Amino acid sequence: MRAVPSRLAPVLVALAVLAGLPPAARPVDPKTARRIDAEIEKRLAEIVKIRRFIHMNPELSNREFETARLIASKLQPLGFEVRTGVARTGVVAVLRGGQPGVAVAVRADMDALPVQEETGLPYKSLNPGVMHACGHDVHSSVVLGTALVLNALKDSVKGSVTFLFQPAEEGPPAGEDGGADLMVREGALDDPPVAAVFGFHVWPEPVGQVLFAPGPVTAASDSFDITILGKSAHGARPHEGVDAVVIAAEVVTALQTIVSRVSEPTDPAVLTVGTIRGGARRNIIADQVVLEGTIRTLSEANRKKIPRLMESVVKNITEIYGASYRYEYIPGNPSVLNNRELAAAMKPTLVRLLGQDKVVEWKPQMIAEDFAFMARKAPGFYFFLGVRGPGQPMTPLHSPGFSPDEKAIPLAVRILSHLVLDALESQSALAAGGPGF
Repeated sequence: MRAVPSRLAPVLVALAVLAGLPPAARPVDPKTARRIDAEIEKRLAEIVKIRRFIHMNPELSNREFETARLIASKLQPLGFEVRTGVARTGVVAVLRGGQPGVAVAVRADMDALPVQEETGLPYKSLNPGVMHACGHDVHSSVVLGTALVLNALKDSVKGSVTFLFQPAEEGPPAGEDGGADLMVREGALDDPPVAAVFGFHVWPEPVGQVLFAPGPVTAASDSFDITILGKSAHGARPHEGVDAVVIAAEVVTALQTIVSRVSEPTDPAVLTVGTIRGGARRNIIADQVVLEGTIRTLSEANRKKIPRLMESVVKNITEIYGASYRYEYIPGNPSVLNNRELAAAMKPTLVRLLGQDKVVEWKPQMIAEDFAFMARKAPGFYFFLGVRGPGQPMTPLHSPGFSPDEKAIPLAVRILSHLVLDALESQSALAAGGPGF
């Protein structure tokens, strides 16, 4: 295909905007691409070493003190504008490019899980009962590596890049605030204001594969507590009591019909009762049963409708049996929504780097991810990166044997570096002629 003359490029971009079409990101030039590869090669041993150190020293949500200190210590001497203590233990580091332009952000989560590691790796966790079983050690080291690479190219960067090292993605401890929501509220994306925010997650698919969904990526994740209040009696004289166990059983069964018979089948939702607690002895009619569970929804319509339907079910069933109830619905993470224009603009970058067959558009997943708060603050692009090496089993996230292949680390740094630079270049080209993402 014949190259477009440089004098016509701005015209074509403007026409695309006027036509309502998302402009594809301008690709990194070959010289810059070679510099990116050279910087990754030069720093790869250091990045892998950092990843292994973080893996050996995992820290739970809102307790990522040493991880944050390590990250800040790597970036402050290089001239990054570093803020620490954001959202308790978060780190925000701004790289100011050598040329004017907008700002974009890249996010990594830092926290580990209360899981006992069983990988047998020489750099396995040194903290009993705590493990990076969700790959956040890879996220942190990859985003740190991207910061180091782009800093080496700083003079040619058109705009600014904010690197967000976030605590408590897995959820803050009870009674504490934290995570992406708190980072946003504390202004992590405001100085400078970002035009787009990027995030990714390791996934047990083959190394070299990227998966993403235009539009909804993950589900909103909310919780509920239902307490059935009956009346205690002797187990041999049930007519003298109000059996909270029987009522709870009926409630659990009836709740399932909300998704199977009330919700629109093409609008997915999941309702799970995860725990049931009640009763004191086998021969006593239980006066109280507590149900705890989770709701996953992709649409705001379902997210608003299902809680009302749930309470209606509980209210009607308890009234039939002469019982009462307490009902609490606890909002959690909203759905991660990929900005469709940004996703369309970034897909060519992924295809160019990986090949068409390695870039997979897939269905939204019913897992939860608090990157959603950042993607509501600015247009977001979130993708999943395969980290399963050849011959490795499909070990799921959050399991004690989860072990990403480190060959994915340089690939991830390369992907993020190109996405950031392509986005900045694209926004720079549009700055004078029309809106961006």
